[in-house]
Amino acid sequence: MSERLVPAQELAPAKGLASAEGLAPTEALAPTPSHTVGPFYGYALPFPGGGEMAPAGHPGAITLHGHVRDGEGAPVPDALVELWQAGPDGSLAGAGGSMRRDPVTGGFLGRNGVDFTGFGRVATDADGHWTARTLPPGGPAAPAAPYISVCVHARGLLHHLFTRVYFPENAEANAADPLLASLDPARRETLVATAASPPGTYRFDIRLQGEGETVFLEFR
Repeated sequence: MSERLVPAQELAPAKGLASAEGLAPTEALAPTPSHTVGPFYGYALPFPGGGEMAPAGHPGAITLHGHVRDGEGAPVPDALVELWQAGPDGSLAGAGGSMRRDPVTGGFLGRNGVDFTGFGRVATDADGHWTARTLPPGGPAAPAAPYISVCVHARGLLHHLFTRVYFPENAEANAADPLLASLDPARRETLVATAASPPGTYRFDIRLQGEGETVFLEFR
């Protein structure tokens, strides 16, 4: 079965995520503040080391960061940004380690610091800023360019939003990528991270709506 990605603006809202099984810890957790589709209990939401996707001390690690902003440009301080990606060789990681638990208490132990799982989950701070340390994604089968998949959960959203991060040094591959090629240049830029300082740092801001809105995707 094949999948086709198209800009979400052309489609009906995406369906909600299926509930995860077996993730409820034994300790009591307070609900998050009430929002449009909340409150939610904090089971398996932010977890220790959620943004530390790259193995500890890996020389090829990169930093990806940015802000989540609403339609008026104001920061969104309580968003969750999830990242999925292939490893540098283009393979999808099958290693565990993202959400290890204490077998006795059920509490989070964080990552093991060794395995690259290709998954991260980070919360924005009071300024709407998020950051993750990961490895550069490898290329999928041509003509698709290397990218990181992103999912955004935020207040006021009835449905989580999907997008992608492409990287500026892959200009030739980006030009041939079917998804990027389907967008006009101004919209395409919202999916390409900006190189920043120091080397190995990239900025990717997410605008939920309004002027400069990030291109969001839906699976069909």
